[in-house]
Amino acid sequence: MIDSGKLGWHQPRFDGPLCGSATDRERLGLPAHYVPDRLCEGACRVAERLQPRATAALLALCESRDAPLLERVTAGNILALRGDPRIATLEPAMSTVGAANVCIGLDEADIDKVMSAHVGLGLDPRWLRKECPRHTVSLRPFRIARFPVTNQEYRDFLIDTRYPELPNSWSFRRFPRERANHPVYGISAAGADAYALWLAHRTGRMFRLPTEAEWEYAASGPHGFEYPWGNTFDADCTNTAESGIFDTTPVGVFPRGYSPFGLADMAGNVEEYVADTYAPYPGGCKIDDHLASTLGEYRLARGGSFARFRDLARTRRRHGPNPQSPTYAMGLRLAESIPAHADNE
Repeated sequence: MIDSGKLGWHQPRFDGPLCGSATDRERLGLPAHYVPDRLCEGACRVAERLQPRATAALLALCESRDAPLLERVTAGNILALRGDPRIATLEPAMSTVGAANVCIGLDEADIDKVMSAHVGLGLDPRWLRKECPRHTVSLRPFRIARFPVTNQEYRDFLIDTRYPELPNSWSFRRFPRERANHPVYGISAAGADAYALWLAHRTGRMFRLPTEAEWEYAASGPHGFEYPWGNTFDADCTNTAESGIFDTTPVGVFPRGYSPFGLADMAGNVEEYVADTYAPYPGGCKIDDHLASTLGEYRLARGGSFARFRDLARTRRRHGPNPQSPTYAMGLRLAESIPAHADNE
């Protein structure tokens, strides 16, 4: 079942679709016994060396395209405890995306090509048919967050509102301070909506979740990349299962994987809810796959995660939650409407 490969540190090969009776470890291509993760060895020595550095130096290291992955992640984890200046709950870092007529989705003729490029990952072609047909959408200018919402930001929301739903990724519902600048996950679509609505009311700005057309364009850019960084998968660009980390990482520590609009973590780390409930694209057919049969109506998510393989990191991939499996790491990213009278940035 597991085979080595050249696309990343962890490259299993599956014989067929991974729906049904597969365990979560089997879905990750892991044996039943313990296997150390990629960052386990040497982490303490790196932390001891980086701890004395100034915050500005750690920030530069986090987003260095040339620094080793272990150093980038460790620098981010030190910032989590120290206080990461990139994270400002009431003033999240945003990028502006101008108005455009954009093509999203997949041509049906390309389904076999995508299946071949991801052979051995247990794909069902029905999942790809949800992306069809490729079509044009007119987008107004909008802003979208540079990073997914973090544990720190979600904690601020919970304290301010006493919202009853806590992320199920928080062990014993304890805020993971050591992961304050990691993306929050293990929340419902209702929780994601509630966060965006709270921040909009708290700031007087038009925060919301992005539509899936906005999300896909922000991830793929004007050239419609297959992945945020280009058309070829690269495990050094993203925290997917191929990276061998099997956990969240601080936001922004995969700078080679930024999207054309300068957005971090749009492939991997955590999946991100969008505003849309699943429905066929115009001219497409409704697909009754395992999500539909399990959930009925469900909210769409984009972007893959640390617990999913590269197929979900594709910018066109339409996915959704599965509350029964922790391999579905559901988080969120903010968008913001731009008032019609405002000047474009």
